Amino acid sequence: MPISDLTDHTGYWLRMVSNAVSQDFARKVAAEDVTVAEWSFMRVLFDEDGTAPTLLASRMGMTRGAISKLADRLVAKRLVARAETGGRGQILSLTLEGRAKVPALAAMADLNDAEYFSVLSGDDREALSRILRTLVERRGLTETPLD
Repeated sequence: MPISDLTDHTGYWLRMVSNAVSQDFARKVAAEDVTVAEWSFMRVLFDEDGTAPTLLASRMGMTRGAISKLADRLVAKRLVARAETGGRGQILSLTLEGRAKVPALAAMADLNDAEYFSVLSGDDREALSRILRTLVERRGLTETPLD
């Protein structure tokens, strides 16, 4: 029985593109002293400022522990503030510096996408996006990709 080649698999090609896009973006945001995971966390918090870690974990498809570790790193960088709500409750918010950094990081994400996908026609970009979103929806994927 013949054995398929690596390049016979759609997943191979998806991973090749995903790795390249992700690694280049990681290098870009590292220049801002932020990881891709931290950027993703900050971007969600930008829209949902003043949010409990449990809600962020649900929104991002992550564990509360993973959210806590990200929050700890961002608090140490003074990009996120943690406020106690009484008892064991907490609220996470972007600091002024964190809130100011999000648009610059979003512009980097936009540029990174443009660098990779501008080689496709507009119709091809739309088709690729539609296909990938369909796969995500039909496979029930909910976890925010962080690396």
